[in-house]
Amino acid sequence: MRLPLLAGMIAGAARLISGVNVRWADSMPDPKQTIYYANHSSHLDFVVLWSSLPAEVRVRTRPVAALDYWSRGLRRALAVNIFRAVLVARRQPDHESSSPVDPREAIDHMLEAMGDDNSLILFPEGTRGTGEEVAPFKSGIYYLCERKPGLRLVPAFLNNLNRILPKGEFLPVPFISRLTFGPPIFLQSGEPKAAFLERARDALCRLRDL
Repeated sequence: MRLPLLAGMIAGAARLISGVNVRWADSMPDPKQTIYYANHSSHLDFVVLWSSLPAEVRVRTRPVAALDYWSRGLRRALAVNIFRAVLVARRQPDHESSSPVDPREAIDHMLEAMGDDNSLILFPEGTRGTGEEVAPFKSGIYYLCERKPGLRLVPAFLNNLNRILPKGEFLPVPFISRLTFGPPIFLQSGEPKAAFLERARDALCRLRDL
């Protein structure tokens, strides 16, 4: 599988704009099927994380992104055609009360997108934060692991992306950022959901100041 030339150009531009310094702490890039999970404070998050992966890993890695933000115009063209993003709806689009979708539908969609070879980039907080704190994780990452035993998870902490593209802004501000990948973790046999989510969150938070 090869990504289009434009994908390489966008990856280079994202690294340049973000000034990202990438570090693998007790971890190494690996083409094995993986969930790269990260904190979320900017719409640039998945672009910078995706662009920072080695090309042979990036080509099989698909970001999970919110359908409501990436569903129209140029955003959708980039998300679908360049990043091969898995667009997941958070709300029922035609429901009067705009109620949340059944989370099982999102899990099924992500598992189908993964198949046997593809990796995913996932933001378990479920929504953007301030960049100061990592919110408690939603349960989706647990159910992915439950449905796909032995799935490898790699935490990735993003620093300063919220300063480069603050909420509500459309143009990025050049700033130095940092991306730290940590050692992989796995769902243990019989591990309760709450314990796993807290352990996964702790593994991510420990990377903040490395």
